[in-house]
Amino acid sequence: MPHPPDILIAGAGPAGSAAAVHLAQAGFRVLLVDRAAFPREKPCSEYLSPEAVRHLADLGVLATLERDGAQPLLGTRVMGPRGARLEGRFSEAAVRPFRDAGLALPRRILDQRLVEAAVAAGATLCERTMVEELLHDGGGVAGAVLREASGARRAVHARLVIGADGLRSVVARRIAGHPGSRGAGALLRQLDPEAPAAGAALRPHGRPSAPWLSRLAFVAHVEDVPGLDGFAEMHVSDAGYVGLNRIGAGLANVALVVPATLGARARGRLDSWMFDELERFPGVRGRVDRRRVTRRVLATGPFAYRARRVITDGALLVGDAADFFDPFTGEGITSALRGARLAADVAARALADGGPATEARLAPYLAARRAAFLGKWTMERLVGYGMIVPRLFDRAVARLERRGLAHTFIGVTGDYVPASAVLNPWFLARMVL
Repeated sequence: MPHPPDILIAGAGPAGSAAAVHLAQAGFRVLLVDRAAFPREKPCSEYLSPEAVRHLADLGVLATLERDGAQPLLGTRVMGPRGARLEGRFSEAAVRPFRDAGLALPRRILDQRLVEAAVAAGATLCERTMVEELLHDGGGVAGAVLREASGARRAVHARLVIGADGLRSVVARRIAGHPGSRGAGALLRQLDPEAPAAGAALRPHGRPSAPWLSRLAFVAHVEDVPGLDGFAEMHVSDAGYVGLNRIGAGLANVALVVPATLGARARGRLDSWMFDELERFPGVRGRVDRRRVTRRVLATGPFAYRARRVITDGALLVGDAADFFDPFTGEGITSALRGARLAADVAARALADGGPATEARLAPYLAARRAAFLGKWTMERLVGYGMIVPRLFDRAVARLERRGLAHTFIGVTGDYVPASAVLNPWFLARMVL
């Protein structure tokens, strides 16, 4: 890049790459950096609702992803801890989605295509490069010190830094002005020794939205899981849940999500522990063959964290760096893509006249995020609390199915039906009474 970038984006996952596409198309010089080299693996449910599909169409990558073998996703089935079950179809929700089906595909393919779209839009990509420190000028963020895989460092000045570098975001910790929590990051490192070892970058940067909802996820790719027919499956027990999702011909994403205190038992035996735990779920037992694993088990979490500070003079956060949703209620890729659009719109206005991206100019981003995600934050708590009381969760699942409310519920968790369709006295009463 012959001139300093207008915008430096740390993290080239869905949020960072999508923001880079929007801002490069708007005419800004964008530098996109990531510690990984693409394509890369990423622990994720790899589930895309029709709303995520809409964003991918806007970004110009949908047709390519379908040619890459993305699988159609008709909706979600939920199996409760006491035997209740529901089936929610995207096409039958209270609001018509962008398309009747979502998609499911490996993150290594999705992220690669989004990175390519960012470069095609005009962004400059630097792989195996991480933000180590932020630069400041007059009290505001003015760029970053980048460190390459070789250890070489360079200072890059930018009018705006966007932190899209995930749960253990360096940018988030630096603008929050505190060292972060060491415990959870150390635990994740012990569970998954191949997780990125970047010192402080392994520590969660935010605060738990509800500490007792803190969970870890263990994700594998497994061949020949029987019974998957175009629906994602969620199997809930007293101690967590399992997600099954077909992501390719004969290939499934298998995700186990448990309280962090239980997940700590996986130390030293990540793969064997996960597959032993899967057998505790009646609807999963005997379906997932540990001999058919095609990718090592990856761990991530803890969930339910939210950044202490999302904007400051010269910087803002997007995606998991800003907040990390539980995958049961979150559909995090949609949140990342939607957040990237909000961030890009606000950033473009803040930088339009050539002046600095002050906190005051970035303030509309906070209001936009609240309007977009308040319902999701509330749903995260509602479902999380319900899973703490298995009898109540099972009762709600049974009533949602029997009373024809399952499609709307799944539409809300898929982000294309407003949360108000569920978060109202009439719906909640019919769900539990």
